[in-house]
Amino acid sequence: MTEERSLSYGSNFRMSKAKHLLRLIRKTNDCCPMHSQNYGLSNSHVRKEYALEMACSSIRYGPGVTEEVGMDFENMGAKKIAVITDKNLAVLPPVIKAVQAIEKCGLQYEVFDNVRVEPTDSSFIECIEFARKANPDAFLAIGGGSVMDTAKAANLYNAYPDADFLDFVNAPVGRGLPVTKTLSPLIAIPTTAGTGSETTGVSVFDYEPLKAKTGIANRAIRPTLGIVDPENILTMPERVTAYSGFDVLCHAIESYTALPYTERGPAPENPKFRPAYQGSNPLSDVWSRHACYITAKYFKRAVKDPEDYEARQNMHLASAMAGVGFGNAGVHLCHGLSYSISGLNREYRAENYPKEKKLIPHGLSVCITAPAVFAATADSSLDRHAEIAEILGGKPVRKEDAGKALPEVLREYLHDLDVPDGLGALGYSDEDIPNLVAGALPQKRVLCISPIDASAEPIAEIYAKSMKNY
Repeated sequence: MTEERSLSYGSNFRMSKAKHLLRLIRKTNDCCPMHSQNYGLSNSHVRKEYALEMACSSIRYGPGVTEEVGMDFENMGAKKIAVITDKNLAVLPPVIKAVQAIEKCGLQYEVFDNVRVEPTDSSFIECIEFARKANPDAFLAIGGGSVMDTAKAANLYNAYPDADFLDFVNAPVGRGLPVTKTLSPLIAIPTTAGTGSETTGVSVFDYEPLKAKTGIANRAIRPTLGIVDPENILTMPERVTAYSGFDVLCHAIESYTALPYTERGPAPENPKFRPAYQGSNPLSDVWSRHACYITAKYFKRAVKDPEDYEARQNMHLASAMAGVGFGNAGVHLCHGLSYSISGLNREYRAENYPKEKKLIPHGLSVCITAPAVFAATADSSLDRHAEIAEILGGKPVRKEDAGKALPEVLREYLHDLDVPDGLGALGYSDEDIPNLVAGALPQKRVLCISPIDASAEPIAEIYAKSMKNY
């Protein structure tokens, strides 16, 4: 992968190590058929979307509800459960309590505790192989988004024992095949307040051959039940609290400002092909907006005071609420641009995360471009951007000032919560922009509900403006 290519967007940068990605991009249109926008092309003949569909997991909330999980599996008729977690959590109270609850009901179980933080295709495959060998009839995921996403993939491929790994991975990286089988029950117990993965049919991983994130998106893989127990996040480290909280915030803002669902096209020929990420819509708006209100009130408190139980409890709720919102509306540029930021990381190691590995946490990779993203998207819906700026900043914002007000409020949050100062602080420079762009462009699932042109030039400009935020 040594091809060099010049892209003209202000300055000419040299493109390297992107041959495979560029080939994928060239093979596809501006979007996959179910998400097509075709910026710059006439699509007057395309029938736009006319319907929306709300789908999410059942959610149970309350202190101590982890201890009910054994009865839940018993009520489902499960006999053998695959418990998916990571090595750190395996010895902590959330997993111990859940396993005890399963044992109390006399059910069999096997534990897989080798989930990787920020999972990869190879770590997914390891868990899939475990599941196929264990042959459970139900799954339990206890952990953050990495654990829940890994369990979703294991459940999916366990139902398709002969499937190739790329069969269900989003196009253009994978084949994006539909899921036609009914999967085993999956209960998800989140131990962070950020991803909202307990509510969604999305599973994200690093695809190592391309050094970029991709995923699987299908309503069929969403958990049967999400158990949101605020007792499980009391020991969440400070940086994990901060970065997972920014993930909540970006989920809510991106879904609220996404391309309206009625502007997405073409409408599916069959409702089973309606995508999980549909664009902003009246049902998702309720959840996304309310998640912003909760985050405005409790986010900084939850990070700055680990003993503030009220704040952490409410951020746990905000995570689930934002999950319902973005799980049906979708996210766009912050997430679409984040995948190459984390995938191309060279040396950055985040505090409070495993020290033995280079890692840019998901929430950090998402929020680092937020000021530049929402400055760029403001004109697409000035009223919505102004409303979010007002909610987060706590003071009135004129609609015409939204393009400056929301980025400024977000910079204040980033600065107050000690987020590194832009991509430069993560080890990137202008010379990396071509590779970052090349890693972002295949993220069709999210870029295609961007409210603005999500081609190479505007994406490059956002990366350039995100090199330094303060």
